[in-house]
Amino acid sequence: MSIQDIIEGKKQWRAHVARVKALPPDYRIVYKEMQKYLFKVGPVDLSDGPLLPGIVDFFEEGAAGGKGVLELIGPDVAAFCDDLVKDSRTYADIYQESLGGEPGTAGR
Repeated sequence: MSIQDIIEGKKQWRAHVARVKALPPDYRIVYKEMQKYLFKVGPVDLSDGPLLPGIVDFFEEGAAGGKGVLELIGPDVAAFCDDLVKDSRTYADIYQESLGGEPGTAGR
């Protein structure tokens, strides 16, 4: 990774954060909770993938349409996040594989 890649990544992240800050307060609160949850259990490519910007796009559209954030995602934020990443490779999958198990079989 070159210095130019790092600089470009920082620019993109700052632009992303500015979009989040422009959301209505209830959307910002839910986004931050989703972000915390996804950084714990989410996909391996979360920080440079399309998921977080896609959530902001979705929230911007909902806010522009006058909908409340929970009207868009439902009352269970974690379940909404789990559904978003259900087909993505996660750090939990990698950990499970390192233990010799199949990904997605924990607790079965």
